[in-house]
Amino acid sequence: MLGVCYYPEHWPEELWASDAARMHALGLRMVRIGEFAWSRMEPDPGRYDFLWLDRAIDVLGAAGLKVVMCTPTATPPKWLIDQHPEILPVDPATGRTRGFGSRRHTDFSSQAWLAAARNITEVLAKRYGENPHVVGWQTDNELCCHDTTLSASPAARDGFRAWLAEQYGTISALNAAWGNVFWSMEYRSFDEIELPVGAVTETSPAHRMAWFRSSSAAVVAFHDEAVAILRAHAPGRFITHNFIPMHETGIDNHALAAPLDFASYDNYPLGRADLALAAMTAEQFRPWMRTGHPDFQAVLFDQTRGLTGRPFWVMEQQPGPVNWASHNPRPAPGMVRLWSWEAFAHGAAVVSFFRWRQAPFAQEQMHAGLLRPDSTEAEAWPEIAQLAAELGDITLPETTQAPVAMIVDVEAQWLCAIERQGAGYDYTALLWSWYGALRQLGLDVDFVAPGADLSGYKLVLAPCLAMPTPAAVEALRDTDALVVIGPRSGAKTRDVTIPDGLAPGPLKALLPIRVLSVETLRPDCPGVLAYDGADYVSTRWRESIDPGEAAVIGQYEDGAPALVRHGRVHYLAALTDDALLSALFSDLCAEAGIAVTPVTGALRLRRRGALTFAFNYGAAPVPAPAPDGAAFLLGGPAIGAHDLAIWTHG
Repeated sequence: MLGVCYYPEHWPEELWASDAARMHALGLRMVRIGEFAWSRMEPDPGRYDFLWLDRAIDVLGAAGLKVVMCTPTATPPKWLIDQHPEILPVDPATGRTRGFGSRRHTDFSSQAWLAAARNITEVLAKRYGENPHVVGWQTDNELCCHDTTLSASPAARDGFRAWLAEQYGTISALNAAWGNVFWSMEYRSFDEIELPVGAVTETSPAHRMAWFRSSSAAVVAFHDEAVAILRAHAPGRFITHNFIPMHETGIDNHALAAPLDFASYDNYPLGRADLALAAMTAEQFRPWMRTGHPDFQAVLFDQTRGLTGRPFWVMEQQPGPVNWASHNPRPAPGMVRLWSWEAFAHGAAVVSFFRWRQAPFAQEQMHAGLLRPDSTEAEAWPEIAQLAAELGDITLPETTQAPVAMIVDVEAQWLCAIERQGAGYDYTALLWSWYGALRQLGLDVDFVAPGADLSGYKLVLAPCLAMPTPAAVEALRDTDALVVIGPRSGAKTRDVTIPDGLAPGPLKALLPIRVLSVETLRPDCPGVLAYDGADYVSTRWRESIDPGEAAVIGQYEDGAPALVRHGRVHYLAALTDDALLSALFSDLCAEAGIAVTPVTGALRLRRRGALTFAFNYGAAPVPAPAPDGAAFLLGGPAIGAHDLAIWTHG
């Protein structure tokens, strides 16, 4: 189905009925409301006004629309901040208290904040939990966007100390685990420990890793409580949360998603591409300026689906220029439809557009909607009408397991932020480069957490498992798949120390090798990695390894081992280029019996059940890589610019 984000509190009530009728006529069926309306719901402490919201829900429901209600905890009102200023977080980088005036101005360690969030969630859940028009709930909104996971407030410090005491038991155990004898950092009690901010130079990596873990746990605890309240008062309704890109939250997204019925994602292919593709030259970036990169939204769709393993929603889909990126181009004609179809191809159940009508006021007044501020139809309108008609003609099958699993490790991301060792090493870029190589082979990919069940996969990739748990090692040991493990895996213990016997630590149960040393190179000063008779690039992060009993199948320019294999398991000891990844993965797919369909340029493939989807991000037509006898449900053998085709085998 299709949906839209609507803000009845922004518009005169006499517009609501006509808005609802136009939504339904366009083919929209879901409407998300309420995530920023706390000041209208509770205008004064303890005084609630829900009559306007009752009427809005009734109007939407009467038009045949289903309502997704949100808890409004992303935007607490001014009176709450005045009443409890300790709710405000403290910026770890500057030490400045973040003030009221936008959103996410809360500290997850503040007991006053937690009590207020608990109260408004429970009041809302009791009032609308069994409303016949409310079919589900969204918790909060984009948790931890704007770098709000970490806070340097007194409450955060006290919460961190309590978490440490629970984790380590005694201060002597913490001192030993962290190596605090170094630089005379030993503590006499947990009450002496400060947050790892504001020091002269770098703070202990173990200290920072613990802070990241405890901050993530605080967000998860906040969210778990909200979900529990909704479960108690909204029986039979789904609960979801709208995630931003996984690498931007700073939290364990799998833990946050654990109590949800499914995960949702807010998709802004152009707004976020301006950040994700910032390292590209103008020549490299220009083809994607109005389309987004062919792999950028796909990797995030697959990661979102992987949070629960169930069909996901796109809760916010960009329909035009946004207001918050460094540059805000309009989408190329056809791209809003293409992005939406691509979400469905990757397992989406609903695509919901942000927003219904462009606001003529406040911070997001330059953000496009489906309507302009004067209620005339914006550029995306006919594409959404076409999309709705097409969805009515095509039955989407269930999403099936992909042949390839990729393990995403939040602790590897944290380690990258804490101890980079080289400016060229970036965990997210590493993850995306491996994913991009798979996509260019026309492969479907599932993302899984470390320790997840790997049954049924033929190829399992772990770009980095920085501090593998016993469960993660066991899952890799038990799978029948071919496995590729990337550099820096098993590099640290839980307390960010070098493991006994050297890296890859516990992964030596799978790979009897030792990492002897690490060098990091400038990206413009690469070395060579020779594999299967060809030379490829070896750059940025390179490990010297003792292969032990493993077979050497790739060497550096001096003949030293760079890629080894032991049984089913491979270890790639360096960052490398797309060409090497493509060659290696293609060889492993052939061995594993995975069919590949290599694609080039702007074309990408995705399968959903028996259907194959082909998406052309390019500005020129391309042939569809469909087999003879394929029956096209949408499009045909030639895929137009910024267009797609869907086929099934005849």
